[in-house]
Amino acid sequence: METVKFTQMKDGDREDYAFLNAHEMEFVAGTADRLLSAMVDLDKSMSGYKITRLGHSLQAATRAWNDGADIDWVVCALLHDIGDIYAPYNHDEYAATILRPFVREQCAWVVQTHGDFQMLYYAQHVGGNPNKRDAFKGHPYFDDCAEFCEKWDQSSFDPDYETKPLEFFAPMVREVFARKAYAPDVIKKGVRVPLTGAPRT
Repeated sequence: METVKFTQMKDGDREDYAFLNAHEMEFVAGTADRLLSAMVDLDKSMSGYKITRLGHSLQAATRAWNDGADIDWVVCALLHDIGDIYAPYNHDEYAATILRPFVREQCAWVVQTHGDFQMLYYAQHVGGNPNKRDAFKGHPYFDDCAEFCEKWDQSSFDPDYETKPLEFFAPMVREVFARKAYAPDVIKKGVRVPLTGAPRT
């Protein structure tokens, strides 16, 4: 069997869907490598900063690693802006959608909302609301997102910061995306893990 027999999904049978499921599992196994390739494309994204968008992402992940963050935080710091090319107006939601099945709920929420939190640093200069994050006050992960933005996001535009290469983070990305999607022991709903641990520098 090289393709399914049907031309409309409603006409598929058990054999068709078993065949497709096998193909899907094989494709899903390559998700991490596709994401790592997409990271390189960030350098085709918005310019004007002192470092590239890939450089910014690597620097954020390096800061997280140096701060002793766990693997969920490090991978989220690396991928938090992966939507910049494809979804410039909601890049944070785009990235969170990719990460959500494979990381703690806490981390996915921080990635999803970091765009609003980042406005604290620049919105007053472009006619926006620097306090947009206040809409989330009282949320259990509010302080985590504020810390993520302060320590790893807004600070990661320094061309002189010693930044680790993408190859350093690749095994972590592969480990995270090899997890069973939406597994309760991965999502850890309601669990808060500190952003920082024992420094690795």
